Amino acid sequence: MKILHTADWHLGKTVQGTSMLEDQKYILQQFLQVVDEQQPDAIIIAGDLYDRSVPPVIAVQLLDDVFEEIVKNRKIPLLAIAGNHDSTSRVDFGSTLFKESGLYVKGKLAKEMTPIRLEDEHGAVDFYLIPFADPQEVRYVFEKEDVHTNQQAMETIMEAIQPTINRSVCIAHAFVTKNGEQQENLDEGERPLSIGGSECIDASLFEKFNYTALGHLHQAHFVAHEKIRYSGSPLKYSVSEATHQKGVLMLELDAKGNVAIEKIPLEPIRDLRRIEGFMEDLLKLPASEDYVYVTLLDEAPILSPMEKIRTVFPNAMHIERPIIKGTLEVAPVENKRAMDTETLFHSFYTEITGSEPNEAMTQLFQELVEEELRKEREAE
Repeated sequence: MKILHTADWHLGKTVQGTSMLEDQKYILQQFLQVVDEQQPDAIIIAGDLYDRSVPPVIAVQLLDDVFEEIVKNRKIPLLAIAGNHDSTSRVDFGSTLFKESGLYVKGKLAKEMTPIRLEDEHGAVDFYLIPFADPQEVRYVFEKEDVHTNQQAMETIMEAIQPTINRSVCIAHAFVTKNGEQQENLDEGERPLSIGGSECIDASLFEKFNYTALGHLHQAHFVAHEKIRYSGSPLKYSVSEATHQKGVLMLELDAKGNVAIEKIPLEPIRDLRRIEGFMEDLLKLPASEDYVYVTLLDEAPILSPMEKIRTVFPNAMHIERPIIKGTLEVAPVENKRAMDTETLFHSFYTEITGSEPNEAMTQLFQELVEEELRKEREAE
């Protein structure tokens, strides 16, 4: 059986105040091209269909359009679960009726972990759909008062799943790590799954399945074993993902349950990347529609830096300057309150750069302050 694994679409997402909807439409059209080329027997979306529990109408329409293309027009079974960004009740709406058309959507956790069974030329494959559920929900659904962590919650769910055939696939949305060891979630666009405790789940819980299709972490990778995998998101949603190669996973499950996996890249209409340099040099770079995060190396103040950067990179999202730890003594905060403007500037400059401002820098600062004071007077 050929199965296409994707996750973390986050439809309706905005990054630095910029809507990603146009980019999402583009990448999902490319996704449909992959579907046509690969002709999978089933498609998996492992959670976070939307970016928030109440998505904008246009995001709901986009998901509906893509589901129609896959299930109605291409007659390919689609299996999807709710992630931590989704509303479980909204994702679950109509799921019973949708099954008749080959759309298997699970938003709410249920005590009965009945699999979805699909057939190919080698026989049956059972798919177990595990939507995101926090320990409190698992405790309620399974009536177990001793469930307090994400690990305990998944252990409880797995006790209810005992595959009965030799080919089974799990679909889950969770933070899965080798041996359940705590590790930092480097995806800045992904909110934590728990507060004050470990959100990590031991990958060994999924070894009973021939393949586990995971969602939540945005970088494609396997966990502990090749058959336990994150597909990653189809688009870059934060600067922490700038170096990721986005795509989808194509897997083939043979008659004995062995899995062959191939990553198929997706190319966005606009990349999201980091650039750094001096303003003068950055303004000489080739113009680009990419989303860029800029690190400016100039020490001198620059008026309207974003306005200047956007003459070359109209979709620039953020500008920052590296913080250089100084070795000179810096005045305590309580003393700074008593400083005049120029002395405060000297203290700030020294703290950031590690050296005193020169005469030209000080004069430029004074001119800027005088200009601002003049504008204030004129406005009165």
